[in-house]
Amino acid sequence: MALTPQQQAEIDAQRSASATTRRPTVPALEEILYLALPVLDRGFVRVIDYMGDDAAVVQAARVSYGRGTKKVSEDRGLIHYLLRHRHSTPFEMCEIKFHVKLPIFVARQWIRHRTANVNEYSARYSVLDNEFYMPAPAQLAAQSSSNRQGRGDVLEGAEAQRVLTLLREDAARSYAHYEEMLNEREDGSRPDEGRQGLARELARMNLSLNFYTQWYWKTDLHNLLHFLSLRADPHAQYEIRVYADKMLDVVAKWVPITHEAFLQHRLHAVTLSAAAMAAVKRMLAGETVTAENSGLGKREWAELQAELARKED
Repeated sequence: MALTPQQQAEIDAQRSASATTRRPTVPALEEILYLALPVLDRGFVRVIDYMGDDAAVVQAARVSYGRGTKKVSEDRGLIHYLLRHRHSTPFEMCEIKFHVKLPIFVARQWIRHRTANVNEYSARYSVLDNEFYMPAPAQLAAQSSSNRQGRGDVLEGAEAQRVLTLLREDAARSYAHYEEMLNEREDGSRPDEGRQGLARELARMNLSLNFYTQWYWKTDLHNLLHFLSLRADPHAQYEIRVYADKMLDVVAKWVPITHEAFLQHRLHAVTLSAAAMAAVKRMLAGETVTAENSGLGKREWAELQAELARKED
C-alpha cells in the first residue's frame, strides 16, 4: 500500500490535532485513529471516528447513569450474557466510522450488508486513480469442484503466470482507454486540447472490477459484529476476509471484552439444528450414529462431522 505525500500529510495533520472531551475514549483505539492499516496490495482500513466502549454497552443494558460496575468481571459477565443470548440493542449504542480503500468487486460484495451508512468516492465527479488489485500467486485458484462459489487448487506455473499477465495487461489497457475517452489525466490536464472528451459518468464503465474505490462506512457495533461473523469466517472470499480480519483487530482494541465474547459465542461457536442436536445427544449416549441413521441431509451431516473434528488454532 502506497499513500501519496498529500494523503500522508492529511493523515499526519489529523493525528497531530487533539481536543479535550468529557466523552469516554479508548486509548488503544486512539493510538491507531486515522492511520491507514494496509490490506491487500493497495487497500487500507482507517478508523475515522467512534462512539462508546465496553462500558457503554453495560450502561445501555442497565440503563444506568454511571459507566458500568466497579468490577470488570461483572461487566464481562454481562457482555458475555448479552452476546450469548443475542440481546442486540446495547451493542447498537456504540458506533464506528471507517475509511476503506478496496477493489470494486469487493465493494459490490460488501454493499450487500445494508446496515451501514455509506458514502463512496464518485467517479461521476472525479477521475479514478490508476490503481488496481493484483492477487498474490497463492490466491490464484481454480474453481472448486464441490462449491459453486469457492476456490479449489492453486494454479501453478505457466497458467498462473498467464493469468497475472492478462489481469495486468487488461487493467492497464482499460485505464489507458478510460483516460483517452475522458481526454483528462489524473492531474486534470488535457492530452488533446482539440477534443471535449467523454463525460466521467460514462467513461468509468470501461474500467474493470479490480480497480480500487474508496468509501466511508459507518455502522453500530451490533451490525459490525454481524458483518464480521460472516466475512471473517474461513469460508468467506479471501479478498473481503482480509478486510474483516483487519476490522476485527480494530474491535479488539476498541471493545476488548465484547471482542472476547464475540469470538467465544459467535465467531468460533457452532449453531446446531434440532436434528443435529439430537444426533449429538445420541453420540454422547454411546450410540453409533451414521449418515444414514442420523436424520440429517448429506450436506448437514458433512458439516456436523467437520465441526466435531475442528481444532482451533
